[in-house]
Order: sequence, then structure tokens, then C-alpha cells
Amino acid sequence: MGKGSLSEEDIKAQYITPAVTDAGWDLKRQVRMEYAFTAGRIILRGSMTARGRKKRADYVLFYKTNFPLAIIEAKDNRQPVGAGLQQAIDYAKALDISYVYASNGDAFVEQNLITGEVSELPLHAFPSPEELYDRYLRDKNISAAEEQVMLEPYYYVPQYKTPRYYQRIAINRTVDAVARGQKRVLLVSATGTGKTYMTFQMIYRLWKSGLKKKILFLADRNVLVDQTMSGDFKPFGGKMTKVQNKNLDSSYEIYLALYQQLTGENGEETFRQFQPSFFDLIVIDECHRGSAKEESAWRKILDYFSSATHIGCTATPIETQDASSFSYFGEPIYEYSLKQGIDDGFLAPYKVIRIGLDKDLEGYRPEAGKVDTYGNEIEDREYNVKDFDRTLVIDDRTRVVAAKITEFLQKTDRMSKTIVFCIDIEHAERMRQALIQANQDLYAQNHRYIMRITGDNDEGKAQLENFIDEESPYPVIAVTSKLMTTGVDAKMCKLIVLENNINSMTEFKQIIGRGTRLLEEYGKTYFTIMDFRNSSRLFADPAFDGRPEVVIDLDQDDPVDDPEAGYPEPEGGDEGTRENPPGYGSGAGNSTDDGEQEKPRKYYIGDVAVTVLSERVQYVGQDGKLITESLIDYTKKNILQHYARLDDFLRSWSQAEKKQAIIDELQERGVWLDAVRAELGDNELDDFDLICHLAYDKPPLTKKERAEQVKKRHYLYQYSDIAQQVIEGLLNKYANDGIKEIEDTKVLMLKEFAQMGSPMKIIKAFGGKEAYLKAVQELKNEIYYA
Repeated sequence: MGKGSLSEEDIKAQYITPAVTDAGWDLKRQVRMEYAFTAGRIILRGSMTARGRKKRADYVLFYKTNFPLAIIEAKDNRQPVGAGLQQAIDYAKALDISYVYASNGDAFVEQNLITGEVSELPLHAFPSPEELYDRYLRDKNISAAEEQVMLEPYYYVPQYKTPRYYQRIAINRTVDAVARGQKRVLLVSATGTGKTYMTFQMIYRLWKSGLKKKILFLADRNVLVDQTMSGDFKPFGGKMTKVQNKNLDSSYEIYLALYQQLTGENGEETFRQFQPSFFDLIVIDECHRGSAKEESAWRKILDYFSSATHIGCTATPIETQDASSFSYFGEPIYEYSLKQGIDDGFLAPYKVIRIGLDKDLEGYRPEAGKVDTYGNEIEDREYNVKDFDRTLVIDDRTRVVAAKITEFLQKTDRMSKTIVFCIDIEHAERMRQALIQANQDLYAQNHRYIMRITGDNDEGKAQLENFIDEESPYPVIAVTSKLMTTGVDAKMCKLIVLENNINSMTEFKQIIGRGTRLLEEYGKTYFTIMDFRNSSRLFADPAFDGRPEVVIDLDQDDPVDDPEAGYPEPEGGDEGTRENPPGYGSGAGNSTDDGEQEKPRKYYIGDVAVTVLSERVQYVGQDGKLITESLIDYTKKNILQHYARLDDFLRSWSQAEKKQAIIDELQERGVWLDAVRAELGDNELDDFDLICHLAYDKPPLTKKERAEQVKKRHYLYQYSDIAQQVIEGLLNKYANDGIKEIEDTKVLMLKEFAQMGSPMKIIKAFGGKEAYLKAVQELKNEIYYA
């Protein structure tokens, strides 16, 4: 048998794998075949989810664990030797691998992605691990000192997690940059992608190698420090301390601290207890916050320890006139976006329910002389959604929002962890009360069913850990304003309610990030965003999944180098945990010294009705944008993109050895037929008929109707005895459960076939396995004959 008749798998087994192992690569420790580096995008339609196909490289060659050097893509011998090169390059760029190979079993084509050089090698000339590693050191101009740090292994013990591909890239690039002497490093990675784990591995390798000995981890919220210490940083054990009570103990090596613990009055700041050279590495968590501002008291900490290497980590770098992540840290060493995380299947996809209330869409203007609940005359002007709950409160609006949230939970799961983001603390308290009123039954069972978790509420803040804990059922609904926008690792959050006005892209990304974490073992594969304020319009903003432009203050005589750069949005609403302006909670107006009544901070109205005008469900598509069309229209469009004409589909269907393969392929393209079936309320249609009906307007037949047609054509009578009983049993199985159920020989193990004999006896009745499979294939053709 010649090479030309061999499959790709045969080429790999007989030619490529032997060439690799003959070159000295250890098949068990250094060679990973069919290397899956994504999890497969989660496809969401309705309330149903399915996994798409994983991205797989034929071979990835590792010099050391988590240090990949080369990638190989194989093709069968009917294709040119370099046919797989471009695919290999795409994978290599995603995996940050420098040497790329393609082969059809005749030779290797090699491309060096560092130098760009392309060459062809005989099979016997494939480089050894040491040859390729030495070339890497030369190509990258890596010194002996840098090499020592680069080869420092990751922290690992049995059963400990290993880094995903993007985590490995982020860790390796950061460690390499620090080893080369880079003093400021920025890492941008979407919420839910494991920044704390990446931070731990970076610190561990730099510390273990001896390059960095005294390390400070800075955050601005207690929950971020506590989660870090008890979670990813736990292996540091006795070498680690949390700075408390403004006392610094120099005997530790890893310090975790809040900015607030280190600051103080000018000249008496706590951080001055240490010499400026004490720390040689500082890692700043959520570095888009206070430390990004040049005039911030928190920036003084970084300026004081300026000789240390500073690594900033964030999901949302900030660029405004007042604060800049890029200007301080420089260009990101690596970026991994929300869109990429969803596409790879590591983050949860989402659907958006936009709810339009009449007063929000039409506005509200009080009649002349109208007074509010507290007797204050309401200023005569048009009020809109930007005013509601900030300057004017309509009680019925709060009630309607609470009712819609409750309605959604009742239709899905009333124990789904939910975060409701409000305008301020006062709004959050009113929303809490309205939600209790709408959920009296569950609140009576456990008062923690609904909790206000805001900066001023100690009882609520004490329940934050329980809300985060996937094992703890309570609290279920957390009502907040600013406190939970950042760093709260609420993996089980399935519903995010936007009841606040969001103009900051940074804040928007942080809020959406509360739902992006996946927890499949607990049933969380997607989340829902319920938007009452049209904040989800920001999904359409090009900046949503991109990077903000750097904003630099220019003097009068400075040239403007980039006149086409857009104007940034103001980044208001991201100032720590200040959730209410002065005067919080004052309903009635306050008297001035001269007896005049001040205008109240908010007007309260109890006699204006609010109704829902519109409700629309949208899904995130494969391009990261929201899909606004109906599920049926979207499904039809996707089918037609793959099969433009009915004849194209029929040809593929008839030629497919397994019909389910076509359904699986369409599903990966976003065609989720079970969701369509649920929306239509018709479970009797076969996948084939549903596709033909949706995409090509063909009248459908039910599965039972197709089975009956086969029987009427006397198809069964060509078989005798047991074989006829089996074919009839398969036909009945199809009528009840669909084509997928009869395509696997395991169907013969079901109880309905047990009375006909064992699977072996049944197959013998057809003359062997090949004859049985042929009979099943003919039956499928007969089913779809009409």
C-alpha cells in the first residue's frame, strides 16, 4: 500500500511520530498529540447550551513543562508537504510558539517565526530538543541569567491545576520581561480568566529563582486580599503576611496589603516604615483603579518604592485625562479579551434582556405645582432615565423592576445567584424592600434570600463571602451599587440586573465580568443580563472588547500627533466604594439659616404608574456582538450560510455516513435545533424536517409519519425472522427518539431488543457487523426517501 492511500492518522503513526522520537523527543514527557488548547465555545440558545469543537494541534513539542518550542501539523500524502503550514502558524501564534512544522510524511517544512526563515528538512533531520532549544536561546538573544529564571518551573503538586494556554503565555512573557530587566509591566486579561492564579505563578517563579526576594501584592479591597490569601496564594504559607493595623514586620517575604493600610498623613505614611529599596517586586491588582491616577495618594506608594519592578494586572485598563494605565506601565505584555475567552469556551456566554419602561422611554413631566410624598414642590421639567432614582424616585418604577426580576427568576430558577446594580445606596435599600415584597414566601423561609451588600452595611458585607461561595445557597439576591463592581469572584452569579446608569466603559466591563465565570459542575454554563437602563448599548461600542486610546494632556505649544483619535468617555463612577453623595437618605428638604427650604436631593413620587412597553431578548454571537433577530431567523440564516441551496443540504445529508455529524457541525455554527423546537413547541419534527422547513420552506413530516411511510412501502418484508424484528424495532426507536438513537450499535443493548437476543446474535442474523451497518444505512436512506 503506497503513501497516497494512507490516511492522515496513518501518516502520523508511520512517518511523523517516528521522525520526532528518533530525534530524541520523549513521547511521554515532551510530545503532546492532538493537543486541545481551547475548551470549545459554549453555544447558547434559549436556555440550552452545547459545546462547540475544541481547537487541536496535531503535535506540540515541549522542551520543559509549560515551555513549548514547536508545533507540527500533519496532512495525508495526497497533499503537498507544506499544506498544513498556515494552519500551524495560526495555532503557533495563538500558543506563542516560535517554531512551526508541516509534513505529509515525505519531509518537513519548517518556519522560524522569530526570524521568518522557511526551509525544508528530510524526515531524518528533524531537530532534537537540545538543538531547537539552543537555537531559541540564540534567536531570542537570551542571557545565562535570563535563562535561569526562564527555566524556573511552575508551582505544582499532585492534583494542582495546570495553566491554560493563555495563562501560560501571560506568565511566561511577564517572567521573561522581568528577567530582562523591564521595570514596568502591564497584563490585561478579562474578568474570570484567572488573573490571581497567573499572578501567583509569576510571583512564585520570580521568588523561587531568587530574582525577587521581597514582594508586595497591593489591592484596594479587603475581599480581594482575603480571597487571594486563602485561595491561589495559599502555597506561600508562612512566608506570607497580610499588613494589618499599620504595623510592618520585615521578617516576611510576601506581603499582601490594602492601599488604605499603607497610606496616612503626608510624611507619616505607613509605607515609610520600610526603606524605599525594601521591596524589589510590587504587583498591583485591579490597577485601573486608584493607583492609575498621578495625583492619587495611592500612587505615592508606587512612587516611594519606585526602584522595585511594578506589575499591573487588570481586566480594564483605564485611559482618561486624569488616569492612565498605559502611560504608567507601558504597552500590555499580553492581552486576553472577554470575546476571546467566550470564543475559547473558558468564559460563560450571555444573553441580554432589554426591558423598556414607559416613563424611561417617553420621559415624565410633573403637572404644575405637583408636590412629592414629603410635600416638596417638584421642579417643573422633563425627567428621564438619567434622573430616575438619582434626583427623582417613582415608587411604582421600583416595584415594576422588582416584579420583572422576580418573574424571570420564577420562570428559570429562584435560587439563581443574582446581583442587582443600583444608582446608590439609598436606591439599593428601596430595591431590597421592593424585592422582599415580591418574594415574601422565600424571604420568610430565610431572611438572607435578599441582602443589601453595600459599603455602609456591615450585615450585608458580612454575607459577601457566603454569596461568593458556590456551596452556600444564601444570599441569593445581592442588591448593591458600587461595592460589588470589582474583584468579587461570584462564580455562581447567573443573573446581573443593570438598574444603574453606566457611562464608563471600565465600570461596564467590570460589572459584566461578575457573570462571566464558568462553573459547569454546578450547572452554570451561561448568564443573563437584565437591562432596565439601556446600558447594554455599550456592547456595540468598539471599545467594549478593544483597548482605550491613551489620553495625554498637551500644553499649548505641543503638537497633536494623532488628530483622528476619538474622544474618551468620562470615567466617572469608579472611585472606590463611595456610593452616595452627601445628604444620603434625606427625603424632605433641609432648612437653611435664613429659614428658606433647600431643594431636596431627591423627589419621591408615590402616585404615578409605570408600565413595561417593550421586552427583547438578545444573544452574543460568534463575532462578540449581540444578535437582535429572532431565534428562528438567526437559525435560518446560519443554515443558509452553510447550505445555500436545498440541493446542497440534501446531497450532504444523503452522503453522510452518520446524520448526527451534520447536526453537530451545524450546532458548532450556532444552529441549536432543540432551542428552536422548544420555541415552536413541536418536539415531533425530525432534525432533517426542521432544517428543510426553516431554511427552505418545505412542508415537514413528523418522525412517526416518516416511519409509517417506510412501513407502507413494505420495506421490512425484504428481511426475515430476527432481522425483520430488529429493523422494525429500529424504525420504532427512530419514531420515538430520532435518527441519532439508531446510528450507534449500542442501541442493540436496550431492553426493547433484549427479547430478540444478544447484540452478537442480532448482528449474526444480518450476516455480520458490516452487513448490519449496511442494513442500518439503507434504513436511514429509506426514512428520508420522501
